[in-house]
Amino acid sequence: MGAVVIQLCGRYAIEIEGERVEAALPGRQGRLLFAYLALNRDRALTRGELIDAIWSNEPPRDPGDALAALLSKVRTALGNRYLEGRTELSLALPPGTQVDVERSLQAVHQAESACSLGDWPRAWSSALGAQIVARRPLLPDHESEWVDEWRRTLDGVLVRSLECYAQACLRLGGTELAAAARAARQLVRAAPLRESGYALLMEALEAQGNTAEALVVYETLRTRLRDELGAAPSEPLQSLHRRLLGSRPATT
Repeated sequence: MGAVVIQLCGRYAIEIEGERVEAALPGRQGRLLFAYLALNRDRALTRGELIDAIWSNEPPRDPGDALAALLSKVRTALGNRYLEGRTELSLALPPGTQVDVERSLQAVHQAESACSLGDWPRAWSSALGAQIVARRPLLPDHESEWVDEWRRTLDGVLVRSLECYAQACLRLGGTELAAAARAARQLVRAAPLRESGYALLMEALEAQGNTAEALVVYETLRTRLRDELGAAPSEPLQSLHRRLLGSRPATT
């Protein structure tokens, strides 16, 4: 079987052996069914689960017949390949298949592993790859509880990849320092109570010679934690703050 490339974030696209086939799927429900099968291709799915995934709010009068008709059309769109089973169904895609959501999850794991090993070039490239997918909206034309759950997963991927990317850029230094600061700012906006984002931003600003701005970042975190949680920054953040205070030039 030939190569398969599936894109569910941003523009919906399915490519089989170099040919785009998503237009052959039977409308919105067909696209939603294929996406659910693709995102759960590691297991067999019951017909009841598929019915719930497609018609969770307003099931048709005869859900079984509606699903059977939809599956038949999806099979035809896929050239009667890949969709296997009758009572339980699964999407049996060939080795080397690329699903953008899977690729993002794998990339952020690789980035975190590279960070733990201090392999900053690999962390940089893997984190960037994860971000490219996670920034795009998943199935933007569809609303469902399971879609929302996957969106939350990708939100987490974006936060994790931003942290890895900022850390890698900071450690690589030089021309990457500006990118470290940008990524850290995005991380703070995406996860405003994640102290590691503030620490990375403070370090990046310090490395650029902007110590006063780094101190403002700390004050922003301190105020937020006090007002929202009645808490103070952790000791590592306080230690960084003290170091920054000690590095300021003396005033006259």
